[in-house]
Amino acid sequence: MIEWLPPVVSSRASQVAPTANPSGLIRPGHRPTPQPLGRQELSRDLGDLLLASGALDEAQLREARSMERSGLSLQEALTRQGAVDEGTLYRALAKQHGIPFVDLDKGRISQEVLDRVAAEIVHEQELLPLMERNGKLVVAIDDPLKTIVADSLGFMLGGEVACALATPKALRAAISRNYGDRLTVKDAGALASGEGDEESDAPVVRLVTRMFSDALEERASDIHIEPGHGLVRIRFRIDGLLRDIAEHPAHLSAPLLSRLKIMANLDIAEKRKPQDGRIGIQIAGRELDVRVSVLPTGHGETIVMRILDRSANLIALGDLGFDAEDQKWFRKILDRPNGVVLVTGPTGSGKTTTLYAALQELNRPDVKIITAEDPVEYRIQGMNQVQVNPKVGLTFPRILKAMLRCAPNVILVGEIRDLETAETAIQASLTGHLVFTTLHTNDATSALTRLMDLGIKPFLVSAAVQGILAQRLVRRLCPQCSVAYTPESEEVQALGLDLAAHPDVKFQRPRGCRACEGTGYRGRVALYERLELDAELREQCFRRAPLEELRRHALQSGALSSLLRDGARKVLAGTTSVPEVLRVSRSSQESSDSTVA
Repeated sequence: MIEWLPPVVSSRASQVAPTANPSGLIRPGHRPTPQPLGRQELSRDLGDLLLASGALDEAQLREARSMERSGLSLQEALTRQGAVDEGTLYRALAKQHGIPFVDLDKGRISQEVLDRVAAEIVHEQELLPLMERNGKLVVAIDDPLKTIVADSLGFMLGGEVACALATPKALRAAISRNYGDRLTVKDAGALASGEGDEESDAPVVRLVTRMFSDALEERASDIHIEPGHGLVRIRFRIDGLLRDIAEHPAHLSAPLLSRLKIMANLDIAEKRKPQDGRIGIQIAGRELDVRVSVLPTGHGETIVMRILDRSANLIALGDLGFDAEDQKWFRKILDRPNGVVLVTGPTGSGKTTTLYAALQELNRPDVKIITAEDPVEYRIQGMNQVQVNPKVGLTFPRILKAMLRCAPNVILVGEIRDLETAETAIQASLTGHLVFTTLHTNDATSALTRLMDLGIKPFLVSAAVQGILAQRLVRRLCPQCSVAYTPESEEVQALGLDLAAHPDVKFQRPRGCRACEGTGYRGRVALYERLELDAELREQCFRRAPLEELRRHALQSGALSSLLRDGARKVLAGTTSVPEVLRVSRSSQESSDSTVA
C-alpha cells in the first residue's frame, strides 16, 4: 500500500491559500503559481522542524542559511549541501505546509483512478492521481505551493481534489511508470521504427518545434540539451539562471541531436569534435536566429543553443538602465571624434546590446558606420554590417583592414580575440576613427592590462583608449510582488553604503506571484562599471603599472565608478535585491573603496 502520513498542521499553514485559476481550466503548457509566503518565513519554519526532529544539527543549519544569501531557498540549500536526504526533507515540508506526505515507491494505483486525469495534464502540471479518499480525488505534487492545481483540476473534473506531497524524483518515476514518458507511446514507436512520411509530422520534429515554442514563451535566452544517466535533460536559461524543463528517455537522444544538427547544417556523422552552426526558424510569427554549439562529452554530445529574437525591438540608450550620471558620461564618450571605447564582461552579460544602443545614437545620415560581427545579430538600416566567415578567410583583422579603405567615421569590431585584431583597431582609432569593441575581462581596469598582455605596446594603449564600460546582468525584482523590509547592518555595509547617511533605509526583496512564476524576479537589468582615463592613469599605463595600482588610483581619483556602486544605487531604487548585486560584484574588494552617498 501507499504510505500515507497524517499531516501535522503548521501555525502558518493557513497562510498558503491557493488562488483560483481565472479560466477554471488547467491548460497544457500553463503552470499556475500561488501566492506563497515570504521565503524567509518559510525557511525559518522548515529549519526549525528539521532541527527539532534531529535531522539537522545547528552547524549544518547555519551553513545552509549562509547559502541563502546567494538567492537559494533553504530547501535548495539543504539539497545542494546534502545534509538531509530527500525523503526526510519533504516529510518536513509536508508538516510545514499542513499537507500529507506520500511514499510513491510503495503500493499500486488503480487504473480507474489513473483514467480520471488525462496524461497531457499529468505531464504538464507534474501531478499524479493517487486514490479516492472521503469523496475527494487525492493527487501527488512535488511542491507544496502548487496546491492551486487542486482548485483548477477540481473545477475541470467536477469534484473536490486534495493534495499530498511527494519527492520530485519519486513523482517523476511514478508518472513515467503509470503514464509513460512525455512523448506518447505512438510517437516513441514511430521514432524507433522511422515511420512518418511527412517530415513535419515526425515526432522528433514536433518535439523540436515544441521545445523552441516553450523557450520563446518562457523568455529563455539559451536551451541546454544534456544526455547522461539514462535520460536526456532539457534546461532553459531564464533571466540568467538555468531551470530544468523536461527529461526524455535516452533513446531519443540520437534522433533529437541529429535533427538539430541537420537544421544547423552540421555533420551528423561527426561525434568526436566540437561543432558550431546556426539555425533560422520562425515560431508563432517571430523570426529566431539560433546559435548552436555541439560538444562531445563522456555521456554523448551536448548541445547549447543561444536564442536571438530578431523580431524584438532594439533597446535604446535611455532604456539600458544607466544611472543619470553614467548616461551623461557615456554620451560624452560617444561625442568624441576618435579613440577606442571598450565594453567588457563575460559571455551573456549584454555587451552587444549596449553597443547596438550606442550605434543607434550615432546612426545619422552624416555618419558612416561599418561593423564586423560574429554573428550579425540585428540588421540596422543605415549601417554597413559585415558577417565574419573564417571559412572564406573573412576574419576580424581582414575585415577591419578592408573597412578602413571605405572611409568610415565609426567602426564596431565584435570582439578583440588576438593581437592582429587589437593592433588594427588601435591604429584605426589613432587615425581619426571612433572604434567600439568588446573584450572578455572581469572589470574595467583589467581591460588595460589585457590589451598589453595581448602584445599591444603600453604607449598605444595609453594614447588610444578613451573609456571602458564593464557590465553584468542581474535579475529585476517583480514589480507586482516585491516587498519592502529594513535591512540588517551587514547588508548595508556589504553594498558599501554609509550607515550614518542611510539610517532608515528600506530595501526590496522577492516574494513570488503568478506574474513572475513564483521566483520574485522578472526580467534583467545591467549593472555598469565605468572608467575614463585621466592623465595619471595614462602615465601609469605607459609605465605598465600593475593592475592593483591602476585600480587603486582610479577609485581614489573618481575616474572609476565601480560595479558595486551602481548595484547599491539600484538596490536603493528597488530595482533589484542585495543577493543579486553581491552575486555578480566583487564586494570584498570594492566595499572599502566604494561608498554611495
